[in-house]
Amino acid sequence: MTEAKKNNITRYLPMIAILTAAVIGAFTLRDYLSFDALRDNRQALLAFRDSHYIITVLLFIATYTAIVTFSLPGGAIASITGGFLFATFLGSVFNIVAATIGATLIFMAVRWGMGARFAAKMQASEGAVKKIKDGIDENQWSMLFLIRLVPAVPFVVANLVPAMVGVPLYRFVVSTFIGIIPGAVVYTAVGAGLGDVFARGETPDFGIIFEPQILLPIVALCILAALPMLLKLKKKKVS
Repeated sequence: MTEAKKNNITRYLPMIAILTAAVIGAFTLRDYLSFDALRDNRQALLAFRDSHYIITVLLFIATYTAIVTFSLPGGAIASITGGFLFATFLGSVFNIVAATIGATLIFMAVRWGMGARFAAKMQASEGAVKKIKDGIDENQWSMLFLIRLVPAVPFVVANLVPAMVGVPLYRFVVSTFIGIIPGAVVYTAVGAGLGDVFARGETPDFGIIFEPQILLPIVALCILAALPMLLKLKKKKVS
């Protein structure tokens, strides 16, 4: 096997590892990364946090990072667990940091494996493909913030698409960190109120982000993020 082929295979190893872990995790970890597991182990988690706060923070961030990196089930559960263990403010900080690190790792793995080549092929293409690539490049910040802010866009998709279209790393990191703040704060706040939910024997409302009082401000942020694209489009039509 030539050195070039070895290098090509090596490039795909991180993606293969992530895909393998995602498939295995989907079948083996679903019961462990669930609301029922959190409810059943809540007292043990609180006791461990009270005895080993710093270790709990580090383990939580590492676990949440792994969930995002390997696209494991339980992302929403991890977010509310952050609120349950650390309250809304610190929980939001830990959630956002962990999610950003995990998203960055999978972004880098995909870009190193095939994203850079795919983006280069789009750039070298002609016709519609080239226009799509040019449109993305002209509106990267708006696109990145939109896919983070729109609740209907799956988190993993928002990690993969930028890696495939040649988004610079720093833009991805900044837009991810800022763009996930609204959703992270909402789910963390839900987690911070889990004590009362457990006391009533209920289940938290994971669809709360689609409630009008939550969704409308996020829609307003989406419009704000899309505004530069709309202004550019209007300017092109006028000229």
